[in-house]
Amino acid sequence: MSWQTYVDTNLVGSGMITKAAILGQQGGVWATTAGYNLSPEEQKAVINAFVDPTSTQASGFRLAGQKYFTLQVNDRSIYGKKQADGAVIVKTKQAILVAEYAAPIQAGQATPIVENLADYLINVGY
Repeated sequence: MSWQTYVDTNLVGSGMITKAAILGQQGGVWATTAGYNLSPEEQKAVINAFVDPTSTQASGFRLAGQKYFTLQVNDRSIYGKKQADGAVIVKTKQAILVAEYAAPIQAGQATPIVENLADYLINVGY
């Protein structure tokens, strides 16, 4: 399975995620939803958010030019909100999954989709 298939089938294909990307922890975009562009600065900020979670908690984060308020951040996951929409960012051994969802989808519906894919990737060494 290609990285793009994980984005298209497992994330966006779930119907709970509207846009997604898979970033390498060392940098670079491995796969992304068509038209979903995370700037190099945004990519770096997402990677660094796991290094400095206090700053991410205080300042929020940006995805594709949109500002998100950080609801929760820990060693593995970051959850954000922008009005009625949200974002879930989950770190695996080698990658970072970035997913956005839009109302009427709720965090409780979108989060397990991303977290379960992260669990799978961790279990297969990624």
